[in-house]
Amino acid sequence: MQGRIIVGLSGGVDSAVTALLLLRAGHEVQGLFMHNWEEDEQGYCTAAEDFQDARRVAQELGIALHRVDLSQEYRQRVFTGFLASYRAGLTPNPDVLCNREIKFGDCLQHALRLGAHRLATGHYARIEAGADGPELHKGIDPGKDQSYFLHAVHRDRLAHALMPLGGLHKEQVRGLARAAGLPVFDKRDSTGICFIGERPFRQFLEQYIEHTPGPIRTPDGELVGEHVGLPFYTLGQRGGIGIGGVRGAGEQPWYVAAKRPDDNTLVVAQGENHPSLLSRQLRTTAVNWLITTPPPADTDITVRLRYRQEDQPARAAQQDDGGVIITPAAPQRAVTPGQSAVIYQGSRCLGGGVIVQTDI
Repeated sequence: MQGRIIVGLSGGVDSAVTALLLLRAGHEVQGLFMHNWEEDEQGYCTAAEDFQDARRVAQELGIALHRVDLSQEYRQRVFTGFLASYRAGLTPNPDVLCNREIKFGDCLQHALRLGAHRLATGHYARIEAGADGPELHKGIDPGKDQSYFLHAVHRDRLAHALMPLGGLHKEQVRGLARAAGLPVFDKRDSTGICFIGERPFRQFLEQYIEHTPGPIRTPDGELVGEHVGLPFYTLGQRGGIGIGGVRGAGEQPWYVAAKRPDDNTLVVAQGENHPSLLSRQLRTTAVNWLITTPPPADTDITVRLRYRQEDQPARAAQQDDGGVIITPAAPQRAVTPGQSAVIYQGSRCLGGGVIVQTDI
């Protein structure tokens, strides 16, 4: 492979080792740091510190480092929709939208303007050349695989992407960084939401979303408390619901079973596997397919309904609006509208869409 490769240097160990591996393979490598969130007084946004770490890595590797401010693009195309989804009672995943709109949208375009023909990132996923175009596959480290977060990236953009870490385990990556003397070899992984940092999430939401209290009811309609606002709860949530002792309810813990925006009601149920927490079918928005032709409805596929979930055997039936109706082989717990349903065959990610309805 000839030509310049731009590496999205985030200041972390994964992107640093990505640049290291590409240099060792003989490529012309430059770094690009994305500034995607405004600084705040609370200090949760670590962009300034991360940029300095990216500079140290670039200096150690002897490569140029560019910087691009995409904070306005992020706010307009990711964060605005993120807030709108929460206000509508959904639980969105901004990392999925960020990969599509920012990393492999604006950032990719900026890399191409810098003379690159590829944008490389530290994602734990694999892009393989298939007979009909690029294929997205899981990373071989099951604990770090990030293909779930990449399913919404348009396929033509994957043709410009490189993910050298997809064939490595995390321990190998840290070992390579340590052996090469990279200054971030022991830097802790970020676990915060996208670029807004590891702040208390409810406290963060309260800055943008008003409290609208309403009733907490059981599936039978019994009033058992009052919630502070539907956006501040997640399906399957156990702690922090705020239900005290309920006469005759027994001692089993309460779980959030549903959010009803129409009447501003939070539905809760007792027991981790209460029937109201289980879904036998779900529907998605239009799927971003990473294959030429969607699979027939009788095709055996697997699906992930949240990032850390193991693959679940299922069938997916294409609908006229571009979405799919997914029927898992077994009922699924706490299927959450706003999250993504991502479809696989073996290691290959076929695509996915946002969950909009359960038990059609």
